[in-house]
Formats: sequence, C-alpha cells, structure tokens
Amino acid sequence: MKTFFDCWVNVAQALFSQAVAGEPALVESVAKPAVEGAFAFAATLTGDIEGKFTVAIEGAILDGPLLGEGVEQKAGWNELLREAADSAAGEMLAAAGVKCRVARFEEVVAEGAASQAFELRAAERGWSILVWNEVHGPDTQAETTAAPPEKGAASAEKTMAATVSGIELLLDVELDASVRFGSREMPLAEVLNLGPGDVVELDRNVSDPVDLIVSDKIVARGEVVVVNGNFGLRVTEVAAPTRRLESIRCLF
Repeated sequence: MKTFFDCWVNVAQALFSQAVAGEPALVESVAKPAVEGAFAFAATLTGDIEGKFTVAIEGAILDGPLLGEGVEQKAGWNELLREAADSAAGEMLAAAGVKCRVARFEEVVAEGAASQAFELRAAERGWSILVWNEVHGPDTQAETTAAPPEKGAASAEKTMAATVSGIELLLDVELDASVRFGSREMPLAEVLNLGPGDVVELDRNVSDPVDLIVSDKIVARGEVVVVNGNFGLRVTEVAAPTRRLESIRCLF
C-alpha cells in the first residue's frame, strides 16, 4: 500500500518541476539536521491516518525569484507545500482508498534529524529539503507489518476495485470549469477607479498557455481557439489523473 510519504514525493516532484523556475528535479539525499536559516511548514493530518508531516527547505532558496518575479518567495513556498500536502491526501484516497485531510498547515521550527532528505536540483544549483514523517495509520502499519504475498495481492486488488467503483459513481457529476488568462494584484483604490476604456495588464504573456480550472485546481493548459463563434480551449498539457481527481476531493 502507498504511504502518505510516497504520495507526497510523487506530487512534490510534479509540482516543483511545474511551478519552480528551471524545472528542478527532487533527488533523494542523506538525512541530516536542518541547516541554519532553513524554514519549515507542517501539515497536521486527520482521518484514517493521523500525525504531522513537516517539510524544511534551505533558506538560500529564497534568494532568487524561483517562484516568479514579484512573488513573495516564502509565501509562495507556503502555498506550494500546502498544495503538495492537500494533493498527497487526495492521492491517498485515489490510490489506496485511505481518507485523510490537512486539518492545519502552519510554519514551524524543525528540530532534530529528519526522517528523509532530498535535494532540489536546478542546473548547477541545489537546495536541501528535509522531511519529518510522523504520520501514523494504515499506511505506516503496512510498512512494518509483513503480510503473506497472496493475501497482500488480494487485499490490494480488493482496495483498487472498491476505489474504482467509488469513482464510477461520480462520473456523471457536473463540475464548473473556467479558463484563466492571467491575474494580478491591484490596490483597492485602482479597482474603485476603473472605468470604460481602462486596460488591466495581467501577469501572463500572450504566447503563454492559459489554465483550465476546476474547483481552484489547474487540471489542464492549452491555447484559446474559436469554435462555432464561441471561445474554446485546445488542450496542450494535462495534469496527472490523481491531480485531476483532487479537484473533486470534497465530493467523497
């Protein structure tokens, strides 16, 4: 059975390569204490599995605009790590039928030796990322309790069948989908002074793909086209099925 840690690694690799400049790779490293200047965020999980999952990142990663120009980098990492924790919880449900959610997400002080360590590598640069995995429940029990191969295989097949069956019940549910061309932050005074003819510049180039949004999650990207006189979207990139499933996590 997949653990929450396994799901988090899969999600984090995809998120970091998409959201961080240079499309960095998350590479496993040797566990060690957090370096001075590191910052950490902890997700408190509840449900079938419970506990705290803490991620600490080397402070030097804040020196450059890896998450985009004009973005407050630490706040950006807060959002990115929160999304990774939420998506990992969704993948636990999709992959193993284990229900959990992030009840609290907060900045913490990471102390002691980490459970696992990674390096986020982009070109010739690298930053340390440490994980304290204090999550307990069905996933951690599966790691320490060795089941006979036949029973384990049968159990996995049964769990997968139940998960697929549950998803099939939701396939006719209609969800609102929208296209996002871009965004920007504006002072309230500017918003109040808007008038006909004013132009609001967005944070996206005309050649960049636009986002298809479902329940505040990006499920695809593509090009704007015209279909029978209506706007349409020609999809060029699609999120992994588990990421798309996360957009309807609240329905389970």
